[in-house]
Amino acid sequence: MPQETKESVFEKNKVRKRNDLSFKKRARSITALVLVLLLFMNLGRVGWIMGVHGEEYRSIAQKNQLYDTRIRAVRGTIYDCNMTPLVTSSSAWILCADPAEIKKTFKGLENAESITGDFISYLSKNIAKILSVKKKTIYESLSDTEKPYVRVAKKVDANRRLSLDEFLNKKYTYGYSESGREMTVTPRAYFSYENDTLRLYPENNFASTIIGVTDSDGKGISGVETYYNTALSGKDGRQVTAKNSIGQALDSSYESVFDAQQGNGAVLTIDSNIQYYLENALNNALDNTKAKGVYGIVMDVDTAKVLAMSNKPDFDLNDPRTIVDKDVREALKKEEGKKDYASKLTEALFSQWNSYCVTNNYEPGSTFKIFTAAAALEEGVANLNTTYTCTGGYHVADTTIHCAKVEGHGFQTFTQGLMNSCNPFFINLGQMLGIETYYKYFEAFGFTERTGIDLTGESYPVYHRLSKMGVVELASTSYGQSFRVSPIQMITAACAIANGGKLMKPYVVDSIVDTQGNIISKNEPTVKRQVVSEKTAATVRNMMEAVVEGGTGKNAYIPGYRVAGKTATSEKLDTKDPNDYIASFICFAPANDPKVAILVGVDEPPGIYRGGGVLAAPIAKEVMESTLKYLNVEPQYTKEELEAVSRTTPSLTGESVANARISAANEGFSVKVIGSGKSVISQVPAAGQSIPKGGVVVLYTENDSKTQTVKVPSFTGLTAGAANQLAVSNGINLILSGPSQTAGATVYKQSVEKNTEVQAGSSITVYFQTTANMDD
Repeated sequence: MPQETKESVFEKNKVRKRNDLSFKKRARSITALVLVLLLFMNLGRVGWIMGVHGEEYRSIAQKNQLYDTRIRAVRGTIYDCNMTPLVTSSSAWILCADPAEIKKTFKGLENAESITGDFISYLSKNIAKILSVKKKTIYESLSDTEKPYVRVAKKVDANRRLSLDEFLNKKYTYGYSESGREMTVTPRAYFSYENDTLRLYPENNFASTIIGVTDSDGKGISGVETYYNTALSGKDGRQVTAKNSIGQALDSSYESVFDAQQGNGAVLTIDSNIQYYLENALNNALDNTKAKGVYGIVMDVDTAKVLAMSNKPDFDLNDPRTIVDKDVREALKKEEGKKDYASKLTEALFSQWNSYCVTNNYEPGSTFKIFTAAAALEEGVANLNTTYTCTGGYHVADTTIHCAKVEGHGFQTFTQGLMNSCNPFFINLGQMLGIETYYKYFEAFGFTERTGIDLTGESYPVYHRLSKMGVVELASTSYGQSFRVSPIQMITAACAIANGGKLMKPYVVDSIVDTQGNIISKNEPTVKRQVVSEKTAATVRNMMEAVVEGGTGKNAYIPGYRVAGKTATSEKLDTKDPNDYIASFICFAPANDPKVAILVGVDEPPGIYRGGGVLAAPIAKEVMESTLKYLNVEPQYTKEELEAVSRTTPSLTGESVANARISAANEGFSVKVIGSGKSVISQVPAAGQSIPKGGVVVLYTENDSKTQTVKVPSFTGLTAGAANQLAVSNGINLILSGPSQTAGATVYKQSVEKNTEVQAGSSITVYFQTTANMDD
């Protein structure tokens, strides 16, 4: 192989260098080109991102730089019809914490995890105690140490905040330094507050099922609170605060505040005084009867405004999540830990919160006979001269339906049939009307639809459709069985009898007002339709008045007021026990010019069988009497009632004892003299007080005369004559309430318990009822 010369080697090196240089130039060019391409690609991607996702990323950036806090609006006040506040709201706070900062504080220390856990446990225990909640609830919030912001507790009121601040400002010692000095932290550094509002219910249980409850976020979930939630809620505000790179809030110059707008108020149709009369009477009835439950409604007959409505037992608005019914509570306890426990608890709570009168149905029984009577009169198939002979039963198709009076009522006029609550009489009327005609009135009185009351959860009626109604169904419907309607439907329909035949739409909220009390919107009385003529309505009213005067409604008698009513004792068809029943009564007064209607029901009373005339009528009578007097409806006494009515005591102070005796006797009173003085120093009752004719006035004749007291005896079971005799012998005056002059009427309740010490001459009220011929 020939050797290369120096010149050839030189040339090759020269070519190689030239090639290397060219390669480097090309490499640099390619690199530059790639960089340019990458630059354009990135610019293009940035442009694409800004165009497509720009808003999203701007939002994320703002979120990292701004802290947006909701300022809760103060919820509107709920008033009764007299503008008395029933529900108000006050300022409260949400307790917030920074668990991540807690973890950061102890990071790097020996046993940091253990120290952090101890501190969180210490915080949880004390905060839970102050807020009256479970420690576990607080601990779970504070243990999430990856989060810089958690809401620990809502609805912290002013008193609890003071207690929290006192605790959070106390130093916590978590160890010692090498020099022996305590290492401490102040819990307040990890906590802050957000604005919140707190709903206040000063009257606890009062009107609870009407008012309703709110959830933890202040949203209504039952009653007026949910139906009018939008009006009551107001508009939340915002507080926007800037944060630095480590999440700390900057000073107030970087803060923007948008004020919340307070919610509007709701003015109810409920009158607190009448609501009190009703609730007091129902509570007493629940205690006395030991029934499963009792309920009642008071309604203005002309407008269908609900003046009062309640069911007992009810619940405390300040403690709505405690189950009141013992049986339900025990049943739920057995379900704890099971899959469907939460849903069953929720169902039980809503059942407790809802108004029974609106959301529940019942068999109305004989109170429904007033609508059968109205239909028969309106259609002309019967009049006041119509008669029927009751033999104790009525045979329809292959079924015999029995009367409450097994041997039958015998020959009766139309009015007597209603007074006796005779089932066969009204079955016969139904058959005379026929299915289609009867159904027309069943529908017209509103029993195939909901009333439209302004409360959520109103139940649909359960009834025989026209296509499914045969002669047997017609028979049972005619006297109020085999179908179910709600109490609010029943009283609304009864008001059509009371007001001249107009079916109205009931309501519980009169108006919505702003914070200054100006009316924003108002519910007006709404006539749905004319069901029967004024003449028919007046005829049924007169028949119902006879029921109270001498029929099964005698226990609703009120001296001076003409009361029209109808009793019922209805079987419950949806329970396991065939003996379960409801005793009810519906009435309005004054019968000649109705103002107020009342419905009362006693659900599943235990013990011996007692009907609506015995159990429900006295409750309605008590509420009606108080309501009429409160509304200043003037009594109109008959001659007989005037003889028995209470009289006003004369002023005897300053007179001689001899003259005082004469003055008292002239007014129909007896006297009892205390002391040996010659003139009267004081008297009991004082002048101007009402006591019955024949009552006693105690006269004190010496300044140092010791006030004489007597023990109240038991009047239970006594007739009016026997009760008065016992009262006078004990130096007590009696006020008689109820059908005291009716044969067989006896005292079933007294306003002052036996053995109570009272001043001689004091007046107490005794209540009468009769149980004779009260089958309905």
